[in-house]
Amino acid sequence: MANDPKPTVSFVGVGRMGANMAMRLKDCGYDVKTVYDVYAESAKKSAAETGAKVATSLADVTASADVIITVVTDDKAMDAIFAESGDTLLTNATGKIFVNCATLTPAVHIRAEQAAAKAGAHALETLMASSITQARDGSLYLIVAGDEKVFEQTRPLLEAMSKSLTYTGKPGSAAQVKALLNMVMNINTAGLAEGLGIGDALGLDLPMLRKVFSQTGANSRVLETDGEDMQNRDHETYFSAAHAAKDSHIAAELGHEAGLAIPLADATAKQYDRMIELGIGELDKSGIAELTFASRRGHDAA
Repeated sequence: MANDPKPTVSFVGVGRMGANMAMRLKDCGYDVKTVYDVYAESAKKSAAETGAKVATSLADVTASADVIITVVTDDKAMDAIFAESGDTLLTNATGKIFVNCATLTPAVHIRAEQAAAKAGAHALETLMASSITQARDGSLYLIVAGDEKVFEQTRPLLEAMSKSLTYTGKPGSAAQVKALLNMVMNINTAGLAEGLGIGDALGLDLPMLRKVFSQTGANSRVLETDGEDMQNRDHETYFSAAHAAKDSHIAAELGHEAGLAIPLADATAKQYDRMIELGIGELDKSGIAELTFASRRGHDAA
């Protein structure tokens, strides 16, 4: 396999993540044939960066490459690109491999895998546990499910985009793992925002408080990535609150379906829903601190 020629690649969805993944693969010597996005300007920009052509239909995307990487916004969009009729990626899809990277419900990933198989193609769910910077420099953490032989066939391409891969097994399982990962991350983010918000209200020195957190059981990866941003109200978007809300609800639904009590997940989802209600859902997830600091607009509007 190591001496096999690199497969050609096309992309559906070239927003911040997809566009950076496309540039990364170009840098690694992959031929990015076409890009497709419902936002024409995003497609044009990505095409200019990668030398790809802008596809005018989903069928053209499938025809253009061996591997089609999809990064779409929600379940509805995923069902649309894998529709059984109309303009769809499944047109003449025999032998193609679809690498589906969006964080969506496990059920929609399973439907995509089944639809691809029916069309004579293969689909892997390849969930990304990282953000924009990692997409560009090829250090994504990827969680992969689907046919293991297809995973191994596609491994060199996936390794070009990632620092680490975890194969979880049957279709739907990677989406389950990713939902739970994001649920815990979002709970940690909300908890940190409350701790810093209370510390601020008490008049504590927040850099000192963050240092204490970092050296004790309150330490977390979220503290490292978001703590200073929460203090300084620097909410440049790497993972938006709107995405955090979506992912929190996916995980909560899995818990509810299992008949479990999940008060922390439910409360966190409501906090991110509140950000959307206040019109700040496009801030980074660190913006949840806008709800917990007494002097900030989210607290005042609550």
